[in-house]
Amino acid sequence: MTVLSIIRDCLDALLHPSARYDALTRARHRAFMAPRLLGSLAAFAAFPVYLAMRGAPSAIEVAAFAWLIAPIMLSWFLSRTGRYEGAHVLSSLALAGLIMAVAVTTGGIESFAAVWLVVVPLEAALSASRRVAAFASLLALSCAGMLILVSQLGWLPVAEPSAAERGVLMAFGVASATLYAAGLAFGAESLARTSVALLSREEERYRLLARNMSDVISRHQRNGAVQFISPAAETMLGMQVAQLLGHGLFDRVHVADRPAYLTALSDAARGEVRSVEFRLRREPVSERGQVDFIWVEMRCRPLDQDRARDVTCEAEVVAVMRDVTDRKLFEQALDQARSAAEAADAAKTRFLATMSHELRTPLNAIIGFSEMIAQEQSLMLGAAQRKEYAQLINDSGQHLLSVVNGILDMSKMESGTFEIASEPFAPRASLLHCCNLLALKARENGIDLITDAPQDLPVMTGDPRAFKQIVLNLVANAIKFTERGGQVCVSAAVSGSQLTLRISDTGVGIAPDDLKRIGAPFFQTGTTYQRRHEGTGLGLSIVKSLVALHLGELTVQSRLGEGTAVTVKLPLVYTPPQVKPAERKIATLTPALRQDIQDQAHDQSQDQPQDQPALVKKSA
Repeated sequence: MTVLSIIRDCLDALLHPSARYDALTRARHRAFMAPRLLGSLAAFAAFPVYLAMRGAPSAIEVAAFAWLIAPIMLSWFLSRTGRYEGAHVLSSLALAGLIMAVAVTTGGIESFAAVWLVVVPLEAALSASRRVAAFASLLALSCAGMLILVSQLGWLPVAEPSAAERGVLMAFGVASATLYAAGLAFGAESLARTSVALLSREEERYRLLARNMSDVISRHQRNGAVQFISPAAETMLGMQVAQLLGHGLFDRVHVADRPAYLTALSDAARGEVRSVEFRLRREPVSERGQVDFIWVEMRCRPLDQDRARDVTCEAEVVAVMRDVTDRKLFEQALDQARSAAEAADAAKTRFLATMSHELRTPLNAIIGFSEMIAQEQSLMLGAAQRKEYAQLINDSGQHLLSVVNGILDMSKMESGTFEIASEPFAPRASLLHCCNLLALKARENGIDLITDAPQDLPVMTGDPRAFKQIVLNLVANAIKFTERGGQVCVSAAVSGSQLTLRISDTGVGIAPDDLKRIGAPFFQTGTTYQRRHEGTGLGLSIVKSLVALHLGELTVQSRLGEGTAVTVKLPLVYTPPQVKPAERKIATLTPALRQDIQDQAHDQSQDQPQDQPALVKKSA
């Protein structure tokens, strides 16, 4: 341990608690106390030597040496109170008093001690206070004026030293004052060096924070102009900080969010704390130069409350910006999920209302007609009536069974327990069989049902029951929603390794809003009380799920009032999937014009080979 470290530890023990936590204040207190304590100790050590050389001291000399205890008292005052400026004021008074006492007894203004008056304001300059320096300068000038006045009035004691003594004393005064001033200069330089080092260290610390913080700190004028912005903006926006100064940041705010952005800054300039969310344009990262916006949350407050209240100076605002794009995307996902859940709940409610009608109607028929058959003796029913009632009961039961089967199939598909029974079958025969089953219904509704099934359709591997269910549901839907005099076209063709089925009609079509959700479970177009056709609405949902289980694709094109075209693509050879059905590409729903549907049907009829049979037309 060196002597300097021991001295430093002793001085630190004497420091006031208020000066122990700030490095610059601690250095100033040390610089004030150290020379005074050392100077007083040196003076007391030199006092015996002075006595040996001088002999018995006079009263003035004793008073001068006694005055050297003042620096110790000043150090004690600073150590107890921590008042740095007050200690410098007392030090100037003590030094000026000592100089006056010595100068009055040694020749007044011509005394060697008068030179020390120059040191008084120099010492006060170490306080870094204009008030203390001004006070010390006035004090030195006042002391010099008093010495001149006393000399002119002849109030000085008559003690004329010899020329040799006067020269020695003057040399001592100048030399001692110079040395003391040099000590003050070195002390000022040491304080300045310490201040610069501390400032550099503090700047480096804040620079480190500014460079490594993910949040962006900025300083704005009231009109939004940026005066300072931290380097984190380069990472957030992908551009240089210099390009964001002035109105560069404002130019990157989304046009729709600019009023909120300026309002928040204006409110903060008036003394309020504001928070606002807006979109900022990033530099295009991709080569295509796509415009990319991020969501930013900005919290702003006035930079200085007192200046903000002063109408004579322009108020400024400090803001902290944070990228909240992930949170906004999460909120949007939650909103979409909530909307989807609400829509599913509403669709399920409509589905249950429809199911109530679909189940009650056949059950009422079964119960009613069975009661009439049970009471045939009292009602005197004939054989023809009993047969008719039995047929009605059978039809109602079949309809009820189909409804229940559809619900069960949909439940199996949603739970993932529906299995595909793959086997080879002829798709043309299945297609014609399904169309023959629905031909009577088409004639009753006055609709032309046209089937285009080429004879060279290859044998495909898949579930024949699921294939028939797909065709029956699509054709039945097309007939159901086509007005009398309309037309339903069913065609099949091979494209590559896929079988393409196309069912088009000239019916009522599907609204764009409903087209986005068509095929979803429990969803039916229109409300329950607006629907003019019977059905549970599970037909297209079952078709969509069956197509997905076969690793196929379903496309629906429609326009309200102009017709609908459904295209199904199934693989000719079904391969068990390696992924879950939910991860497959199932459907693409896009609106199409009625003219496009009719043109495509006409093109298919023109491309029909001559060696194949013409279209099978089943109409009224």
